[in-house]
Amino acid sequence: MKKYQTVIFDLDGTLLNTLDDLADSVNHILCEFGYPMHSKYCIRRFLGNGIECLMKRSLPPDVNAAEGKKAFLAFKAYYTSHCQVKTKIYDGIQELLESLVARGYKVAIVSNKNYAAVQELNKIHFAKYVQVAIGEKPGIRKKPAPDTVLAALKILGCPREEAVYVGDSEVDKATADNSGMDCILVSWGFRDKPELEALKAKYLVDEPKEILQLV
Repeated sequence: MKKYQTVIFDLDGTLLNTLDDLADSVNHILCEFGYPMHSKYCIRRFLGNGIECLMKRSLPPDVNAAEGKKAFLAFKAYYTSHCQVKTKIYDGIQELLESLVARGYKVAIVSNKNYAAVQELNKIHFAKYVQVAIGEKPGIRKKPAPDTVLAALKILGCPREEAVYVGDSEVDKATADNSGMDCILVSWGFRDKPELEALKAKYLVDEPKEILQLV
């Protein structure tokens, strides 16, 4: 008997390794605006709370709100059109999604990435597996608020008790907690394993195939 009926995935650092494209886009805008650039490792630490927060963390602390908004809008436009240059699916993810769908699970993506980029990446990589893909957009609170996860569950017609959230960060653990759902954290994403262990999620996995065994 299935433990869950629905599996909801984070996108960046969980299904897709998007770090190179995100870092390249951040540094492109920083360079364009004349600000210091960051290493990829540093940008990795800025991820998790959406692209507006990513850009805010990447800018120098003395940048005023108006300039920060201009930089963010430039980044949003640039990244949306350059989100699939180096981005790739993590090993084992396609096989996992194929198995989930074959076994009758409902599959969704809920991300803090901007809505247009989520739709584009889902269309390229996951359209035949994922029934619902939600990204950040006006009018609905982003993770770790539960709103986007609960919206996905409503569309899928699944109660939260029959769903599990899969992600790679403290934001994803908080999202699952706030949504009243179990959480599976993955160690191949944008946080180091000791950080994930400290979050005390119900499950922590090192390979995608372990998720199939848990659900």
